[in-house]
Amino acid sequence: MRLDAILQRLDAYERLMRLDKPIGILLLLWPTLWAVWIAGKGSPDWLIVWVFTLGTVIMRSAGCALNDLADMRYDGHVKRTSERPLVTGEVGRAEALAVALVLCAGAFAMVVLTLNRLTGWLSAVALGVAATYPYFKRFFAVPQAYLGIAFGFGIPMAFAAQLGHVPAVAWWMLVANIFWAIAYDTEYAMVDRDDDLRIGIRTAAITFGRFDVLAVMLCYAAALGVLVAVGMRLGLGVYYYLGLAGAAGLMGYHYFLIRERERLRCFHAFLHNNWVGGAIFLGIVADYTMRAR
Repeated sequence: MRLDAILQRLDAYERLMRLDKPIGILLLLWPTLWAVWIAGKGSPDWLIVWVFTLGTVIMRSAGCALNDLADMRYDGHVKRTSERPLVTGEVGRAEALAVALVLCAGAFAMVVLTLNRLTGWLSAVALGVAATYPYFKRFFAVPQAYLGIAFGFGIPMAFAAQLGHVPAVAWWMLVANIFWAIAYDTEYAMVDRDDDLRIGIRTAAITFGRFDVLAVMLCYAAALGVLVAVGMRLGLGVYYYLGLAGAAGLMGYHYFLIRERERLRCFHAFLHNNWVGGAIFLGIVADYTMRAR
């Protein structure tokens, strides 16, 4: 096979796994790192940090391939997704399935070989959630809530990896992530609302209707409220709450981006959630760092 053909094939696989669009990796990674740092009380095992970081990249890549397989007959009717490799024929269904299976097997093996048994069992649950998420858009009114579970399941896994059990605070953090995911993925769904209505896909943007902006802001508020409660339960200090305050300021900015429901501004708000997750993580790291001094 010629070099240019090999490079084209690798480019198609990269786009299948969405490695050219890392926002999904970051939105999956931030809550996982919140949990890794909190479970490790500011001094996490660096092997665990590495495994969860690499695992996030691998599982998000596998999830994208599985999602595209499930949505193949819909993506061609949506402007934003009409050039995906499965739609254009650059990658075949069997190839995409093979890519997804190899990635899932690699991530599972990495967890089983390096972490404890409980984390291994939880990783199997996480895989099941990730694999079934695309089908929830067929019948579930707010599939973004299920996405929040899929994107946040690294939270209980991180606690299990470091503590050997999953405390209640981990599940509350997962709840916070569900509200956050509903907020940011509703912003994302607002971009495709017209296309989704035409092809019959269920999204929170459609379900919330004219109350979509209000719903986004209420979900942001709920996520922050739960994280405040988590901070109080753990006795976290001022730097943690400054991180939450920074995240709240960014969320407030999103209101001005989405209030007119313009596609590009809604998409910008979705992408901007990377900074929300980063602000919260920075607050967690700063709080534990300053407490250790």
